[in-house]
Amino acid sequence: MTPVTRALALPAALLAAGGILAVCLPAAPAQAATTTLCNSQTASVDGSAYTIGNNEWGSSAHECVTTNGSAEFKVASSSLHNATNGAPGGYPAIYKGCHWGACTTGSGLPVQVSAIRAGTVTTSWSTTQPGGRNDYNVAYDIWFNKTPATGGQPNGTELMIWLNHNGPVQPFGSKIASGVSVGGRGYNVWYGKQGWNTVTYTMTAGTTSVRNLDLQAVVADAVKRGYVSKSWYLIDVEAGFEVWQGGAGLATNSFSVTAKASRPPSAPAAPAAPAPATSISRGAVSPDPTTPGTPTNVTVDFRNTRSSAASGLTLVTEVLNAAGTVVGSRSWTGQDLAPQQTLNETYGWTAGKAGTYTVEGLVRSSSGATLQQAKAGTITVK
Repeated sequence: MTPVTRALALPAALLAAGGILAVCLPAAPAQAATTTLCNSQTASVDGSAYTIGNNEWGSSAHECVTTNGSAEFKVASSSLHNATNGAPGGYPAIYKGCHWGACTTGSGLPVQVSAIRAGTVTTSWSTTQPGGRNDYNVAYDIWFNKTPATGGQPNGTELMIWLNHNGPVQPFGSKIASGVSVGGRGYNVWYGKQGWNTVTYTMTAGTTSVRNLDLQAVVADAVKRGYVSKSWYLIDVEAGFEVWQGGAGLATNSFSVTAKASRPPSAPAAPAAPAPATSISRGAVSPDPTTPGTPTNVTVDFRNTRSSAASGLTLVTEVLNAAGTVVGSRSWTGQDLAPQQTLNETYGWTAGKAGTYTVEGLVRSSSGATLQQAKAGTITVK
């Protein structure tokens, strides 16, 4: 795929011919202005928690989507007419995470594969599928990278989940398994390689929607098959329609992704002096209280309470909502603390909807092991 600035990732099937911190704001009111996206145009929606892109890359025919500013969109018009044995005309889609360096806010991503456990990353998606003489699929496009961030093509694995398809279209690569049960659902599995692994799970019983689909089971199956490494990172979850012909009327009625912090077990510490104890407390919050959508500075104080120095630490600030989900975080690597020294680290967080949020501080060693984690205080948004 040739990446387009701020365009959605082009899923594997697009390449068969060779060829994206704030918490989620309430959905926009029904009377909100409609935005039309054509060609490769994108728009941030739902308080910048998601990005929608028309992403028409494989055709010059007319095709556009509309959105009212919430996590939904509709293929409003389409004259696409690509051969179904080649690449589709595009992939109008919505995403959460980081896509070619364009990141949504408060996504909770990246998450290291080794830390993905049951309930770590879940997603719900409701669609409208017009059928008829329209050729398309209804597909998640989930990207893994070998490092936590990338400004270009992810270099790990592309994992697709097809909820359904209409017309004679099929995934990239070859079918390697049929009728396998993964997470209580039946799938056929396809695999191909084109500079990166592409593994596709097609549901044996097509559907128009999923609710709280837990990605852990599918990711674990891909790891077991050797297509994803536990050391890699899930950086992006997209959902949309690869369209070969027609497609007008296809719609995402609602879409959500929830990524909870889930840390892998710390590796046993190498024989060494005990890690310095650190006092973690909430410093200033400005403004306090804050209001929804307001840029808010959150300061956490990290104090070395021992008489020995600590070096090479990673200091982390996390903001969690009432459900315990991490909705914003920032880390500072390579930090040194002299005996009794305090570092005041300030994180610029964009306040979400009204409520009380918890601030946590974490201290990690240079190897990534968590040395200390503590509640630093709370933030009131009203």
